[in-house]
Amino acid sequence: MTVVGIGVDLVHVPSFADQLEQPGTTFATAFLPGERSDVRSRPSDSARHFAVRWAAKEAVVKAWSASLHGEPPVMDEHVHHLIEVVADAWGRPRIRLHGEAAKHLDGHALEVSLSHDGDYAIAYVVLSRA
Repeated sequence: MTVVGIGVDLVHVPSFADQLEQPGTTFATAFLPGERSDVRSRPSDSARHFAVRWAAKEAVVKAWSASLHGEPPVMDEHVHHLIEVVADAWGRPRIRLHGEAAKHLDGHALEVSLSHDGDYAIAYVVLSRA
């Protein structure tokens, strides 16, 4: 496998929580039903779980963008609703792509690492191709 892009994103959880509470926020459409359900099932503050998922979505966009260095973007920057953070039975995160994002990144693999501590959430993504 060849690494073709790397992305990282850091989110300030209190600021993100404030944005989530704004009337008419577009963040509501960025999270898929499975993500919202997973966050609701967590015993701790939902804002930090949404924030780390947002960081993962942003890190995917950055890794994808890095893989296209020198080439024009293939999609609009607002693709967050096509990127889903899922967890296996042991809580390990994975990225699942949908729609046009899945088509454009067919044949690629995404590895993700998530963390949150205090007021910050971070995600690191590696995009590779076989």
